Amino acid sequence: MSIITISRESYSRGREVAARVAEMLGYRYVAREVVSEASREFHIPEIRLVRAIHDAPSVFEKLTHGKEKYLACFRAALLKQLQGDNVVYHGLGGYFFAKDLQNGLKVRIYADTEDRVNLVMERNQVVRTEASRILKADDQERRRWGRSLFGMDITDPILYDMVIHVGKLSVEDAASLVAQVAGMERFQTTTESRQAVENLALAAEVKATLLEIKPDARVYADEGRVYVGARLSFTDGKRGLVEEMKKLVRAVPGVKMVDVKPLRLTGKMHHFSIGSHFPAGGRY
Repeated sequence: MSIITISRESYSRGREVAARVAEMLGYRYVAREVVSEASREFHIPEIRLVRAIHDAPSVFEKLTHGKEKYLACFRAALLKQLQGDNVVYHGLGGYFFAKDLQNGLKVRIYADTEDRVNLVMERNQVVRTEASRILKADDQERRRWGRSLFGMDITDPILYDMVIHVGKLSVEDAASLVAQVAGMERFQTTTESRQAVENLALAAEVKATLLEIKPDARVYADEGRVYVGARLSFTDGKRGLVEEMKKLVRAVPGVKMVDVKPLRLTGKMHHFSIGSHFPAGGRY
């Protein structure tokens, strides 16, 4: 039992590998439905969410708290999908959202440029020069997207537990390797790892819920206990912002207790005023 996230270069057959891994292991295969779920739950038109994901950073730059809003909603939807274990996720930012999961296996699929160009020609019915142009533009955009949203180079192998070259290795070979590694004890679900995913999922959903009224709030969750840190002014107190936040958080399924604490500002960093008394659960 484990959680597998598969990232890929475009036109490298990563989607095929992910689907085959899920089939081999009898795991759920999750991809596009994460976007649909985020759209439904947080009342964001799916087309806007898709555009924000694929056109970043240009879309985010035009929106107030755009990046935070879309990432929070997507993170919440994805982590909800990952709570069930036994899942293969292929799509947006799996390596980023699953980086702290104890039982998460992060995989990157890549292929030779020539093979990728041939696949672009085949799928898009274009000549070689046009296929090369499409591939180059797509690679540049994906790297820019990764730096903008996550502050990292998505091609960096250090982000992944496995990097597999589909070339001499077929899709079937690659899927077999992933399935074999996923069966190792290191990637098996434990009581602690399952609770960690639940903590992260709850913190992510609370964070997304608070975006409209307090987008800079920081959220910790630990076994249903939720701690929210927020910069609060005297005016905020007057208009009952704390009680409004508590009311919204209590309505989130799985919340057993909520505590809102003021953040103090030190230099450019925000800190919870009670510091280390916050639990080491899921946090955003």
